[in-house]
Amino acid sequence: MKGVKLSVFIFSLPWLLTFVMFWAFPLVYSFLIGFTDCTLHNFKFIPWENNWTGWNNYKDLFQDAAFLSSLKNTFIFVLGTIPVTTIIALLMALLVNRRFKGRAFFRAGYFLPSITSMVVVALIFTNLYQRGGYIALLLEAAGFSVPVNGFLYDSGTALFAIMAMDIWMSVGYYMLIFLAGLKAIPEELYEVAEINGASSLHRFRSITLPLLKPVALFILVINSIKSFQVFVEIFVMTKGKFDTSTMVYFIYDTGLATAFKFGYASAAAYVLFIIIAVFSAVQFILLKRKQPVW
Repeated sequence: MKGVKLSVFIFSLPWLLTFVMFWAFPLVYSFLIGFTDCTLHNFKFIPWENNWTGWNNYKDLFQDAAFLSSLKNTFIFVLGTIPVTTIIALLMALLVNRRFKGRAFFRAGYFLPSITSMVVVALIFTNLYQRGGYIALLLEAAGFSVPVNGFLYDSGTALFAIMAMDIWMSVGYYMLIFLAGLKAIPEELYEVAEINGASSLHRFRSITLPLLKPVALFILVINSIKSFQVFVEIFVMTKGKFDTSTMVYFIYDTGLATAFKFGYASAAAYVLFIIIAVFSAVQFILLKRKQPVW
């Protein structure tokens, strides 16, 4: 028995070392230096050897206009993309769940953007959004006014342009998850409801939506986490300019790009961690209720 336990430990050791080095240690270390004024110039590896400032970093964050702006933009991104992405993904899943010729082609086509590199997609959309790009030309042809310098160089449209791209890229992945949930619903339930005279809408509200609640909860939670952590799109397309800086970009810019304020950036990262945890917990509570919240 001891030999079995030892062999299990030895085989688990690579994963345990990776977990400690790249997850547990950075998590604890960043939490500790969040209470210091640690910067590139006065950095000491031992956290408590740095100048301990207590909760000052957290207090300063909520008086920092740049942080508050990034916090606002992050919530706009989250609340603006998640409902739209979820609804479109569900509608697409319902569509491709039907039997029709070429169904596999449409499923693959809708899913393809989700497996494309985010950097590649961001670069393509940067060209599409620029002054004289295809999107501007199409909107002008339809009679709409467009920003003079392009969608990404205008504070009124830049963030929303990035949000639209993110929705386009994400819906295929969540469509596939909804589709898996739809396939798990027994057909007999629909047949019995149809025999009893239930309309298509009634079957959708009484059978499909309630049985998709676990799938919807999963999608909402992972989409929320992803949206709160939006970074690559901002970094590639705007570098946080034109009122597009988000919390992760603020953390990157403060801690690694310009200011090198490691303690301040770590405090901001833990604020984001708490927000994500609370947001996810609220979603769990709402969707775990016995009464439907649809």
